[in-house]
Amino acid sequence: MAATMPSSLFAGRFKAVNKNVGITKLALPVQARFSFGKKKAPPPKKSQSVNRPMWLPGSKPPEWLDGSLVGDYGFDPLGLGKPAEYLQYELDSLDQNLAKNVSGDVIGKLIVDEEIRPTAFKPYNEAFSLQRFRECEVIHGRWAMLGVLGALAVEAFTGVYWQDAGKVELVEGSSYFGLPLPFNLTSLIWIEVLLLGFIEFQRNAELDPEIRLYPGGKYFDPFGLAADPERKDLLKLAEIKHARLAMVAFLIFGIQALYTGKGPLILFFDLLGKK
Repeated sequence: MAATMPSSLFAGRFKAVNKNVGITKLALPVQARFSFGKKKAPPPKKSQSVNRPMWLPGSKPPEWLDGSLVGDYGFDPLGLGKPAEYLQYELDSLDQNLAKNVSGDVIGKLIVDEEIRPTAFKPYNEAFSLQRFRECEVIHGRWAMLGVLGALAVEAFTGVYWQDAGKVELVEGSSYFGLPLPFNLTSLIWIEVLLLGFIEFQRNAELDPEIRLYPGGKYFDPFGLAADPERKDLLKLAEIKHARLAMVAFLIFGIQALYTGKGPLILFFDLLGKK
């Protein structure tokens, strides 16, 4: 679908595709019609490993998954990580005396910069770039690992299912492992919103993609486990594998809670009892 909007709304640079139009950067005071063209893969890059492991043995990885990312097993069946390409068109012919007005030709392609921009509110130029997907995967995976551990620990130590923890808080008041807290639920929500909001703002202010995900230092790596580059790559691989497993596990927790109303531990013991 095409939409009319000023070309300056897009962050990127244009390449001329029409030989008669010699532009590399567009700076015309007109409104151009854009359409979201098909995603086009970038030129193939040399993979770090010729015979690298794949998610499906014998399968061929997409061109944009070249093995440069840690934990890249060539899994993208829907092509979500394929670089986007946006086309710029000339204005359509608007001669009312003609029987048929000709549509405008393609005069340029928008190449979106994948670099991080210096703004904490919108750090990426392209919201669906491969680097952005990797950042989301790691962050969501870390939350999933904490969530899985929390769900199992709560049920093991208190007997309360993770999906019922909020109900207990509303009825019995705020508590942690059976110990009362001097905050009500509303105060805890405000503390969480303000604290996590500040942390996320600070993280988005970082422009180095590596530091955004792996800040290290005395606060995030106090034992220096990632001081060695080779060991750091192994730790990255272990983390992304555990993160993916945790996301799948918590999805299963949610389905179990929806259909049975029970927690994962009691269902696991029930399964063992039936065998």
